[in-house]
Amino acid sequence: MTVAVLTDSTAYLPTGLAARHGIHVVALRVSLGQRLGRDTVDVGPADVTAALADPSTAVGTSRPAPAEFTARYRELLDGGASEVVSIHLSRRLSGTWEAARIAADDFDPGLVRVVDSRSTGMGLGFAVLAAARAAAAGCLGAQVEDAAAKVAARSRVFFCVDSLEHLRRGGRIGAAAAWLGSALAVKPVLHVTDGLIEPLEKVRTAARAMTRLVELAAQAAGSGPAELAVHHLGAADRAEELAHRLAAQLPAAEPCLLSEVGAVLGAHAGPGLLGVVVVPPA
Repeated sequence: MTVAVLTDSTAYLPTGLAARHGIHVVALRVSLGQRLGRDTVDVGPADVTAALADPSTAVGTSRPAPAEFTARYRELLDGGASEVVSIHLSRRLSGTWEAARIAADDFDPGLVRVVDSRSTGMGLGFAVLAAARAAAAGCLGAQVEDAAAKVAARSRVFFCVDSLEHLRRGGRIGAAAAWLGSALAVKPVLHVTDGLIEPLEKVRTAARAMTRLVELAAQAAGSGPAELAVHHLGAADRAEELAHRLAAQLPAAEPCLLSEVGAVLGAHAGPGLLGVVVVPPA
C-alpha cells in the first residue's frame, strides 16, 4: 500500500507530469459569463484570455466543494492507498485548503493530511512533486507531508503582469493596491510571500521586467542547483525566452519546466502574465 498524493488544478504542472508521477488533481471551478467549467479540464488558458478581452463577460472562480474532496479521498483509500496527502494553494488566496480540511475530518485522524503550500502555480507544484517522489520511495504519510512542506517553504514565486486590474477585481492585490494610480506607466513585479501576493518593485518596460525576473531567480537560487519553472498566460514566446535565459545563467537540478497557467490564475493575473518559480537546494 502506498500514500496517495492529491493536489488542485492551480499547481499547473506541465502536461503529463501529474500522470507520470501518479498525482491526483481536483479542479477548481471557473465561470465565464453563463459558462461554467473545471479549470484545466473544461476551461483552458485560451478560454479565459478570450473572456477577459470581452468587457461583457464576467469571469469568476470558486473552490471545489468539501464533498468533492470527501469523494476523492474515499475513492483513493478504497482503491488501496494507505493514506492521502492533499496539498493545495495558499489558504490566504483561496478557500480550497479549507474545503480539503473539512473533508479530511470525515476520516479517521491521520488518514488524510492536508498541507497549505502557502503558494500557487509551481510553487505548489514542486511541493507536490516532492511528495510524490517520497510516496514512490515508500515513505509514510507523515514523511510525505514533511517532504511537501519543506519544499513549499523554500519555493519562491516572482511574476510580472501587464496590469493590476485583474488582481484588483479578484481581491488578490494586497499591498499592491497602492500602485494602481501609477500602474499604467509601469510593469509591476510581484511575488508570493507569506501566502499572499505582494508588490516587489515597479519597472518601466517588459524587457526590464524579464531581466528582473532572471535577476531575482538567480538571487533566490543561490550557488547550488535549483529547481526552476516558468509560467505565462498568452505569452509563449516571452516565456521560452525567459526559460532560455534562466538555463544560461542559473545552475539547475533539472531542465526548467514551462507551462501556461490555467483559467483560475489567469482570471486574476490577466493575459501577459510572466513568472518564474525557484526552489533552491536544501
